[in-house]
Amino acid sequence: MAFTSAVITFPGSNCDRDMAVAIEQVCGGTVHRVWHGDADLPDGLDFIALPGGFSYGDYLRSGAMAARSPVMQAVVRAAERGVAVLGVCNGFQVLTEAGLLPGALMRNAGIRFVCRDVALTVENNQSLFTAGYEAGQQITIPVAHHDGNYFADDATLDRLEGEGRVAFRYATPVNGSARNIAGVLGDRGNVLGMMPHPERMIEAAHGGTDGRALFESVVRGLVEA
Repeated sequence: MAFTSAVITFPGSNCDRDMAVAIEQVCGGTVHRVWHGDADLPDGLDFIALPGGFSYGDYLRSGAMAARSPVMQAVVRAAERGVAVLGVCNGFQVLTEAGLLPGALMRNAGIRFVCRDVALTVENNQSLFTAGYEAGQQITIPVAHHDGNYFADDATLDRLEGEGRVAFRYATPVNGSARNIAGVLGDRGNVLGMMPHPERMIEAAHGGTDGRALFESVVRGLVEA
């Protein structure tokens, strides 16, 4: 089975090429580049990635306008069919605004753009995206965001914790996120939103390879299972 993926590009995306290269290098197969104005996705996709950036200039709220672009209707339908969807940074914001993940991403608590490597703890290693890690493993992944402060009400946070849907947690506070949450899984496990950038940590020349296991987990779970 050949692995087929798509990377969505919005006006203002700036990590779409990085994401496509990471998928090509780690997962192989065909990587389609899809524009935000496209109403349909290529047939037979295994994996869809929403990259980082500042879609539509972050007007209104980060990800709010992108969530209403024509392509996102197709992404929502694909996710509902069980296609794997990863949203990183701005992509995480888009997924929350589109209703594929609960909660919202607000302005960082320190009201400053945060750009540095951070330590994450793998909270759930039983998902499609995290099976290549050990539970409790600490990994290093870079962040680069101004609106990465994850918020949800206490009932939602309790539900996420109870259902094992917190994928990653900041080892130390980074942006004010509730319970230091860095990555959240959808209720069916096929959608992951995370603020850190795993595509920037897939080879030693980048400073580390801790992001590589995420993409390896996806391709192994979808193709080799």
